[in-house]
Amino acid sequence: MAEQQKTRVTVDIYGQQYTIVGTESSSHIRLVASIVDDKMREISEKNPTLDISKLAVLTAINIVHDYIKLKEEYDRLLQKLHKEKDE
Repeated sequence: MAEQQKTRVTVDIYGQQYTIVGTESSSHIRLVASIVDDKMREISEKNPTLDISKLAVLTAINIVHDYIKLKEEYDRLLQKLHKEKDE
């Protein structure tokens, strides 16, 4: 099986530069980094005394929460689609 080509992109998240390596496009990697940065800034505005590690953990929790909610909605819609297809 052929190995996928890796993309290396340097991004800025909350004032820190990170080099991200992955198989997605550079625009996708930048989008992901931008969402993380935006979420960190949003949480930081509401909780300005958080240190960076707590901010990062809260950001991860918030993003995973959003992911789970979207996945649940996706699964619900998929079940509905299959149910309608079977009728």
